[in-house]
Amino acid sequence: MSPTSQRAGYLAAFGTLLIWTGFIVISRLGGKSVLTAYDILALRLGTASVLLLLMFGPLPRESLRDARLWLLAVLGGVGYGVLVYAGFKHAPAAHGAILLPGLQPFLIAVIAWWLAGERPGPQRTLGYLLIGTGVVLTAMPLMHDPALAGQLGGDALLLAASMAWALFSVLAKRWAYSPWLLTRFIALGSAILYLPVYFVALPKALAAAPLTTIAIQALYQGIGPTILAMVLFLKAVQALGPSRVSAVIALVPVLAGLAAVPLLGEPLTGWLAAGMVSVSLGALLASRPPKPSFAPQRA
Repeated sequence: MSPTSQRAGYLAAFGTLLIWTGFIVISRLGGKSVLTAYDILALRLGTASVLLLLMFGPLPRESLRDARLWLLAVLGGVGYGVLVYAGFKHAPAAHGAILLPGLQPFLIAVIAWWLAGERPGPQRTLGYLLIGTGVVLTAMPLMHDPALAGQLGGDALLLAASMAWALFSVLAKRWAYSPWLLTRFIALGSAILYLPVYFVALPKALAAAPLTTIAIQALYQGIGPTILAMVLFLKAVQALGPSRVSAVIALVPVLAGLAAVPLLGEPLTGWLAAGMVSVSLGALLASRPPKPSFAPQRA
C-alpha cells in the first residue's frame, strides 16, 4: 500500500467517524427542536432523493421489482429512521451513541447467530461483554433517579432502531447487493414508501420551525450519513481494510458523548463516561478479525 493511498484511507475513515458522530449530535438537536420525528425523516429522505435523482438518475427498473430490496428499505430506511428520530426526542446524545454504533457489533452477532448459526470466537465474546457492561453502566443513573425515567422510553426506541439496523446489515451482507445500489435504493425506495404517508397522515411541525433548523436537518441528514458517509466508508475499507476502519469507527460513542457536552449542554457523568469507554473498547474488539494462529510446520 502506497503512503498516499494509506493517507487517503485514513482521511476517509476519520471523515466517516466525524459524520457519524455529527449524526448523533444533529439528530439529538433535531429531537430537542419543535420538529417531529416524522419531519426529520421526511427532510432526510426528501433531500437525499432529490440529490441522487439529479446526479445519478432513477433506479434501475429491475431493482424496483426486487422484494428483498423493498424489505431492506423498510428496515434500514423507514423503520430505522422513524425509531431513531423518535428516540432522540427523549434520550440524550450519549445514549444514542452507545445504543446505535456502540451496540451494533453485539446485535449483528446475535442476529447472525440466530439466522446463520455463526458463533463468535473468544475475542469477539470479550468485546460483547464489554459492550454489555457499558450499556449497564450507562443505565445505572436511570435506575436510581426517578427524574430520568422519561429517558427510558427514548432508550427503548433507540434500541429498537439499532436492532432494525443490525437486521438490515445482516440481510444486506447475506444478499450481497452492491453498496452503491443499496445506498441509492434505501434513500429512493424509502422516500417512495414514506413520503406519501407523511404528507397525508403524519403529524408535522415544519411551519413552526425556524428555517435554520429545517436547513440543518435537511442538508446534514440528507447528505452526510445518507450519501457521503457511505462513500467515505467504502473508500476507507478499500484502502485500509475493515479491521483498521473498525478501530477508528469504535471511537464514535466517546466522541459523540464528549461533543454533546459543549454543543447540547448535556451532562457527562462518571457512569456515562465509563459506559462510553467500555462500549468503544468492546466495539473495537468485536469488530476486529482475530489474529491468525500459526501452527509449527514439520521439517
